[in-house]
Amino acid sequence: MSLPLIRLLPGRDRRVKAGHPWAFSNEIAMTPAARALPPGTPVKLEGDDGVRHGVWHFNPHSLIAARLLDRDPAAVPDAAWFAARIAEAVRLRARLGLGNHYRAVHAEADGLPGLIVDRYGDAFALQANTAGMEAATPLIVGALRGLLAPRAIVARNDAAVRSLEGLDEHTRLLEGQDASARVEEGGLVFAVDLLAGQKTGWFHDQRENRARVAALAGGATILDAFCHTGGFGLIAARSGASSVTLLDRSEPALHLAMATARAHGLAERVTAMRGEAMEIMERLANQRRRFDIVVADPPAFAKARKDLGVALRGYQRLARLAASLVAPGGFLFIASCSHHVDPPAFADAVAQGLWRARREARLLWSGGAGPDHPVHPMLPESAYLKGILMQLR
Repeated sequence: MSLPLIRLLPGRDRRVKAGHPWAFSNEIAMTPAARALPPGTPVKLEGDDGVRHGVWHFNPHSLIAARLLDRDPAAVPDAAWFAARIAEAVRLRARLGLGNHYRAVHAEADGLPGLIVDRYGDAFALQANTAGMEAATPLIVGALRGLLAPRAIVARNDAAVRSLEGLDEHTRLLEGQDASARVEEGGLVFAVDLLAGQKTGWFHDQRENRARVAALAGGATILDAFCHTGGFGLIAARSGASSVTLLDRSEPALHLAMATARAHGLAERVTAMRGEAMEIMERLANQRRRFDIVVADPPAFAKARKDLGVALRGYQRLARLAASLVAPGGFLFIASCSHHVDPPAFADAVAQGLWRARREARLLWSGGAGPDHPVHPMLPESAYLKGILMQLR
């Protein structure tokens, strides 16, 4: 396979030479030939000085015009290449001892820019967020088929970021006849909706944080706000919580959560509340309700950089409401999955919210996702998840 050659502009190669896996459109010589290439074309990238920078996916219509695939300029991103790269990612998860429920591919950090693959035993959900990975989807499906013999593969291509690459949003079954799936965590088995659930159906990124909360749950009363299918609350219930209140606006998600509770004999200690989480939290605070542990794990407040100010005010309000619901000596776990909100800004918003609630706190842990969500060292923004665990006085 002979790949087209794209060149960087004179003096615009500093970031690429320093190891950054992206090249922006204003760093590339956009010749008529380059502009005519279909979005997602694999190309060879060179500096104007002739230095070869390997093989990249190229989209002449995107701000991030090129994304690194391989530093080897002789690499060919064919079926064998994708199979080898995905196999490398899966071997890492095996070394981490994550069983067969985990994020199998996490984009740039796994050398597959724009690609997310989540594993649920023999079912997989993939999300192709770039034109290159959209075009390569048949190769990706073939690699998964050969490596892991999936029963089902679902494309969850419904992320708004796809519009930046000129892609539509869709969700469909790519492999198999049945999109049902289950995930095993914390001694429980959860039903997962691969076609209609949030993100790819389950939040593998909070696995270690759910365990942290569960370790505190013995005899505790718990509010799990924005609970989705109840991961935090139900694992805490299995770990000995005396009562768990699940709060979410999605009736289908709460239905799945309560089905899981009944299947594991937990339903007597679990209550579901449906509605807008912050509105109900405000009402509970006015009623002077208190819980030993409050979990506040909302969807992203900042979908774009322009939303940053609104998002930070939202996190401040959420922290105020959540802190108001924590009993003295109790615990608050609060999280943000907005990658536009950096950790210091999130921590400051939470601190301001605590102050407005007139609560003192001590920080027990802060961090991000588990090791099946590795971060590329040149892309700190890919460390999207922030979590803070505190005890409140």
